Amino acid sequence: MPACTLQTNGAVCPFPLIDAKSVMQLLNPGDDLIIVFDCTQATDSLPAWAATDGHEVVAFDRTREAGWTITVRKGA
Repeated sequence: MPACTLQTNGAVCPFPLIDAKSVMQLLNPGDDLIIVFDCTQATDSLPAWAATDGHEVVAFDRTREAGWTITVRKGA
């Protein structure tokens, strides 16, 4: 399944979420969106959005002190 990476480091909330929603609309069901972010609030808002919109969080990793990646698989 194809993956797309969205780089949002330096963007403050809610922009990582807004950008993720926009990119997700372009993907097909089953595709992965890898979101790279450093906004602490997004550690809550991105998984909550994924669950609410029917997507699956398949990976969530801390990459540094204030940096994370989350991989969200698009639902049907």
